[in-house]
Amino acid sequence: MDASALTKLLSPAGWSLLSALPPYDERQAMVLATGLRAQGVDPELAAAALTQSRLRAKAHLKFDAFADGMLFTQDGLEQATRLVVAAHHAQRYHAAGVTKVADLTCGIGADSMTFAGTGLQVLATDIDEVTASIATVNLRHFPEAEVRHADGLSIDLVAEGVDGVFADPARRTRSGTRIFDPRSYAPPLDDVWALRSVVPAVGIKVGPGIPHAGLPTDAETQWVSVDGDVVEAALWFGPLAPDGPGRTALVLRTTTDADGNHRTVSRTLRHDQGDDEPVPDVGAVGHYLYEPDGAIIRAGLVAHAAEELGGRLLDRTIAYVTTDHPAPRAVVGSADSADLATGYRVLDVMPFSLKKLKAYLRERGVGRLTIKKRGTAVVPEQLRKQLDLRGTAEATVVLTRVGGSQQVLVVEPLTRPDGTSVLDSPTPPERG
Repeated sequence: MDASALTKLLSPAGWSLLSALPPYDERQAMVLATGLRAQGVDPELAAAALTQSRLRAKAHLKFDAFADGMLFTQDGLEQATRLVVAAHHAQRYHAAGVTKVADLTCGIGADSMTFAGTGLQVLATDIDEVTASIATVNLRHFPEAEVRHADGLSIDLVAEGVDGVFADPARRTRSGTRIFDPRSYAPPLDDVWALRSVVPAVGIKVGPGIPHAGLPTDAETQWVSVDGDVVEAALWFGPLAPDGPGRTALVLRTTTDADGNHRTVSRTLRHDQGDDEPVPDVGAVGHYLYEPDGAIIRAGLVAHAAEELGGRLLDRTIAYVTTDHPAPRAVVGSADSADLATGYRVLDVMPFSLKKLKAYLRERGVGRLTIKKRGTAVVPEQLRKQLDLRGTAEATVVLTRVGGSQQVLVVEPLTRPDGTSVLDSPTPPERG
């Protein structure tokens, strides 16, 4: 969105138009646009309003009902922190005794909204004028927050009374290409974490693909997943890392009770800086297979997960844990804690052979197949076509490496779609 479109959207007529639009429906968008033009609505305003309607609908995943009163840019929405994760950010600053946070790259203001909403004073800055204007709109209900169009690195933090810093550097080029080198972030990662010499409480959101090599040794680096999706990594310095430096994985999961109420449960796995890494056993496929959450995998904590699950790895380089007995529910996850891993019961194991797998599935009338893989070059969609599936039964297979050879594991999820557990009938069937 450019400045002209934003100005029209923020006019009384523009805001009224945006508020009057029906819930976004991709199938009706063209009809609605044509109708607005027929009513004489300024084309630029109509386009801007419809774009915001589309982005608000998409933003519900991150902001729930708050999205309906916010403005967005496409890039800003993609990089914005989900509110459930931003709440954990805010908790760190509160626990550290911080009173005023400088959000140096505030974007559309997602983290600043949460900081201010939990009682922190906020100085939010963005180097892009339109983005700063959008953040001002989104923070309009929070007197605790001030937004400035400025380079956050130019702020005199001490003079502003700032005792906590947060930054979410841009990790895409103007053309939308992802940036993987932290030195090419905007601003560069080195420039942001240098601020800890001025304000020790520094938090920096980074991409979850950030390499472990070169991570600062005085930071807690945490990877976060929400309902199975790895959404961010972040570096926490000084009092924001009260347990000291290391690698952690925060797993967040949404649960729904019998009355339809939603709440978020969490689970954290940790490796302290300087501690020896656990060395898990590696062995044959047991009766159960566990796939650690993606945040645990990204954080390099698969060995820690294997230790907690009481299992062994199928291969030292592959993130699958196997056990001879089901892991206790309290270890894997429960109604009050997020799942450490997704569990499966192993039904069959066989060497990988297209011909044998095809015959196996055909004999059992499998027409719908879920294919999971690690440590193999097989492309699931190509394999599915080659298998020429027929029938009404469903199955799940895992293609992976076991003892140096490619194997196929036929498995069933421990949790059924209706939420019940196959462990209600705990004795695994004999393998074919």
